[in-house]
Amino acid sequence: MTFDTPRRAEAAPTSFAAVAEELLDDVYGYLLYLTKNWAVAEDLTGETFEAALKKWRRFDPARGTPRAWLLAIARTTALDWFRSDARRRKREERAEAAERRAEDGSFGEGFSTELEDALRALSAGEREVVALRIVLDLDGDETARLLGISTTAVSTRLSRALAKLEERMRDHDVVA
Repeated sequence: MTFDTPRRAEAAPTSFAAVAEELLDDVYGYLLYLTKNWAVAEDLTGETFEAALKKWRRFDPARGTPRAWLLAIARTTALDWFRSDARRRKREERAEAAERRAEDGSFGEGFSTELEDALRALSAGEREVVALRIVLDLDGDETARLLGISTTAVSTRLSRALAKLEERMRDHDVVA
């Protein structure tokens, strides 16, 4: 009478390399199913195994199998990617909307045609300082830090821009 001895492959892998080699296809397949994009699944698989390698010392076989542990890491990695992708898409949508507004040539809702013409006549630097100081109500120090210029330069640029706006508006008989 002979007894079958357990095969070596059935024993729990003891090294991370052995676990990674054994479960690579499972993790990739799971991520491909979630993302429906092979390139993203490949990237996330790499991120999953990178994270798993960093956490390998804390893996406790008493709490679960290496497969379940890796798939949990893969799930977290995928969820992080979905959140990041959603934020990226929102940023892109906002940028597209801003581009459309810029292409339309309007500076803001409620601006008169005359004021828009006057704003267009300003240099980009003057428009920027007007937007930051007047429209967004930043103080001189904040504006200077943001633009990388001195507070004096901000004041000078704003003063010149406002003088140009006033002159242009006067030419349109808008300023009383």
